[in-house]
Amino acid sequence: MITRRLFVGGAGASAAILPLSGSLAAQPDVVNTRYGSVRGIAERGTMSFRGIPYAAPTGGPRRFRAPEPPAPWRGILDATRYGPIAPQLPDPGHESEAPPASSEDCLVLNIWTPGLSAAKRPVMVWFHGGGLAVGSGADPVTDGANLAAAHDVVVVTLNHRLNLFGYLYFGDLVGKGEAAANPGQLDLVAALKWVRENIAEFGGDPGNVTIFGHSGGGSKVGAMLAMPAGDGLFHRAILQSGFSTSAQTPEEGERITRDLFKAMDVPVGDIAALRACTLQQLLAGLGKVTHGSPILGPGMVVDGTVLPQVPLGPHSPQVSPRVPIMVGHAAQETTVLFPPPGAFTVTWDALPALLGGDLAMLPGRFRDPQALIKGFRRLLPGASPSDIFFAITTEAGMGQNARTVAEKRAKLPAPVFAYLVAWQSPAQNGRLHAHHGVEVPMVFDNSAVRHPPGRPRAEDARELGRIMSGYWAQFARSGDPNGHGLPRWPAYKIPGRATMIFDTPVTVRNDPLGAEQALIAAYA
Repeated sequence: MITRRLFVGGAGASAAILPLSGSLAAQPDVVNTRYGSVRGIAERGTMSFRGIPYAAPTGGPRRFRAPEPPAPWRGILDATRYGPIAPQLPDPGHESEAPPASSEDCLVLNIWTPGLSAAKRPVMVWFHGGGLAVGSGADPVTDGANLAAAHDVVVVTLNHRLNLFGYLYFGDLVGKGEAAANPGQLDLVAALKWVRENIAEFGGDPGNVTIFGHSGGGSKVGAMLAMPAGDGLFHRAILQSGFSTSAQTPEEGERITRDLFKAMDVPVGDIAALRACTLQQLLAGLGKVTHGSPILGPGMVVDGTVLPQVPLGPHSPQVSPRVPIMVGHAAQETTVLFPPPGAFTVTWDALPALLGGDLAMLPGRFRDPQALIKGFRRLLPGASPSDIFFAITTEAGMGQNARTVAEKRAKLPAPVFAYLVAWQSPAQNGRLHAHHGVEVPMVFDNSAVRHPPGRPRAEDARELGRIMSGYWAQFARSGDPNGHGLPRWPAYKIPGRATMIFDTPVTVRNDPLGAEQALIAAYA
């Protein structure tokens, strides 16, 4: 099971307003934004600013509506602590831990910058993972100080509405204008608008913004490519193990909403009653509908306006054709991505039945598990039954989706750069291999958070983090990851399909998973 400890960071108290004291010009840690002044703190070669509101609170009559601009403030906002996270169900794997502070006043962002001068640095805006159900922009592995300081970029992370607060779809269940479709995505648009209006004061270039995200964050990035409201707010995109190759239909969205009304014993369509409920009541209702699973709740809905189409589906029209992208996944995503009981100890005899059942990490079943297993065993001689299980489920899910995106984007004017993370984590005695999220600390040059000095493979992780963060920052700078001191990374083109393999050392291979994907296409 994905746990919040692994993928979601905590958050502190919300920011406070301090009285004005002296000339702002004489205070190097104070920045004037369009809505008021904020005070940050110097740390690790950067200035950091946390918990800055980019939109108004979303509770009461604003619940389920599109975000509104924040109210201006007087004085100086103390931006030295993270703001509240979005309301969300607790992590069942860590019920003994105190949950981070949550609030419907969660539309806040965090900034790390090497300097406040008008340097026009590239801006990298991170959309956090956790599906569309959990997470925050305050995870220690996505702290932006190292990435900003090492590569002279401005890093932004943020919180936005999740689960029922950000993605509950009412459709025809309520009157027109009573609720917005995909308000969580509209929150991201509001954050990008705030960046466009204010980031120059933090040393960033509003004309050079990259959006990037992992897992659910990658799906949010993919959706932004197809959203009219996001047009012009960003200039490059990076999708890490999340791709928006599918979305909920309006009928599916309405069904979940009906189930929530019924679970809460509220008349279907009485949105005023839902607005009157407490956070605890709504989350309890969500828990009944989803049974605590983050993948069974509200999702992005193709509503025709906010999201006109499935963003990057194999048969969807092309979107944002002039936006360069990077896209990739890890080699063994499913070792942590909802593995079923017995996945690590399965035998050859039991493997066909395990693959033939309902798997939470996959949208469907396999037609002929025996033939699929036989094909993968030919490709991976010496692999154990569990190795084969994780290879098949990874390539049938993340791998197939990453390939879909790369193939579609290779036909467009803007370049696409594809990667595969093959670096094997030492966690749990190595049994997780190159798992879902293994590269996130490296992208932020924060490998020491997961692999402290002196631990197995810590030096390898640090070096790979230097390389990966360099590629990500260079891509943000120019739309091409290649730069001084980095191995050459060719663009993905058909038929070559050049792919960067992130391991020790990094290498480039043409179509490294072509045979695996051919098997998936035949049997999935």
